[in-house]
Amino acid sequence: MLYTGARILIECLIEQGVDTIFGYPGGAVLHIYDELYRQRERIRHVLVSHEQHAAHAADGYARSSGRVGVCLATSGPGATNLVTGIATACIDSVPIVAITGNVSVDLLGKDSFQEVDIAGITMPIVKHNWIVKDVNDLAEVVREAFVVAKSGRPGPVLIDIPKDVGAALGEWKKTSASPAAGGRALRLAGRQNRAAFSDADIEAAAALLQSAKRPVLYAGGGAIISGAQDELRMLAERLNAPVALSLPGMGALPHDHRLCTGLIGMHGTAASNKAVQKADLLIAVGARFSDRVTSQVEKFARGAKVLHIDIDPAEINKNIQADVSVTGDIKIVLSRLLQKLPAKMATEWDKEVAEWKAVTPRDHHRKTSLHPRFVIAETAKALGENAIAVTDVGQHQIWTAQFFPFNRPRSFLTSAGMGTMGFGMGAAMGAKVAMQASSVALFTGDGCFRMNCAEMATLVRYDLPVLIIVFNNRALGMLRQWQNFFYGGRYSETGLENLGPDFVKLADAYGVPASRADSEAGFLAALQKSLDAIKAGRPALIETIIDIDERVLPMVPGGKPIDEQIM
Repeated sequence: MLYTGARILIECLIEQGVDTIFGYPGGAVLHIYDELYRQRERIRHVLVSHEQHAAHAADGYARSSGRVGVCLATSGPGATNLVTGIATACIDSVPIVAITGNVSVDLLGKDSFQEVDIAGITMPIVKHNWIVKDVNDLAEVVREAFVVAKSGRPGPVLIDIPKDVGAALGEWKKTSASPAAGGRALRLAGRQNRAAFSDADIEAAAALLQSAKRPVLYAGGGAIISGAQDELRMLAERLNAPVALSLPGMGALPHDHRLCTGLIGMHGTAASNKAVQKADLLIAVGARFSDRVTSQVEKFARGAKVLHIDIDPAEINKNIQADVSVTGDIKIVLSRLLQKLPAKMATEWDKEVAEWKAVTPRDHHRKTSLHPRFVIAETAKALGENAIAVTDVGQHQIWTAQFFPFNRPRSFLTSAGMGTMGFGMGAAMGAKVAMQASSVALFTGDGCFRMNCAEMATLVRYDLPVLIIVFNNRALGMLRQWQNFFYGGRYSETGLENLGPDFVKLADAYGVPASRADSEAGFLAALQKSLDAIKAGRPALIETIIDIDERVLPMVPGGKPIDEQIM
């Protein structure tokens, strides 16, 4: 069939199973938007208020559903506004396809109006990118892009389409095979999905596991991406090993499982951090040994051998030297390992892990008029087991990791590696679009919410019932905490007092029902009011007034071993 490039693009997206695109129009993509209008019964477009949040929405869609998210922006500033969202997806291994327009092929490289080398700009933060200069290459590029985004270690890709390519006519043929069909795409999928480990690797790993007396599992986002939560649980129970979780790994093991010790690292629990430091074997499963986990590398897991399991060979020995490593899909690797292990294994872990789990900072129980623990726990209770918690970045992010009862994978969406303030609203929108049967709550801070509050317009326009909870401490709280601990209380440019806006009035201006609470009773009343709005299909906002010096604890000072915590 002879179609325009814009039609070929849309047909290929539908062929790949795409049901929603998040984007913002501009001159270089008007052909694509014209085709979206024509095909509006077959594919949905969600108009955001800023391109950055289109990328974050595609990210939230992908993290919550396990499918590939798609975003679309015009050339120049539209394309560069996607960059932060693409980088956020890259470091957290999230599969998104970013599509950008560009000036016509004959104008490329001439500093034309709204021209930018987006392929060059994004090269370090994508798995691959393409500039499509011939309409007859477009279909194969789109098919290949989806394979690259989701195979192996997932991540973002970018397709740059000059305006005249979108208008040109080219031959398009529907594939009769799976959505990954297409010559180059199928060959690429075969290369990326091949087993990378040997029987000898499994034997070496199994031998290390059987010799351990104090094994600890450290599970990251890769355990969730691979769908290995059942295998992780079985391995933990087989080894009787405590399981420490990274931020992206929250939900890989239910929070109330007897072996789950919670978050590890700078703000990790006493149980996770002490267990790692006391271990004789540390089994890293889909985790990359971030500096926020290890603190000073030389002081991390000092007495432990390291078994590192990851799908990406580039992660092996990058930050921590492994004694044994297995490179491959985590679900497959763990299944193979379980076959090699006895049904029950004795370890030296006794009551000490349970005793460490009972150690919590005084701040977690400090009685203030409204504590984040109360807010998060009551919200989780009200929303039920299928809730998805989304955060921006800062104190509220760690409070959510500490206090929200994560019992399943893909229920915690946060910018872990990039630490992107402003991530939350877009991600929450994307999650709600992808997972309509799940309740979605955004926990954010007053500083972060300033960066994305315009997306309330998107929530209202598309009837996305997201519950927004703003922790308002009138400060950039995490930075203020650091200034308090390490900079002599010199609060340089972190105070937000008297700067506005009034979040309740702002929400009202967007048509979002909103309440303000400064006590437990006030919050419960506001929560009930918000739940009524959510049940009616509307978003809702609660501004919670908390102490300006409410702290995130435990905390490991920079350069200290992770078991030397401020409690």
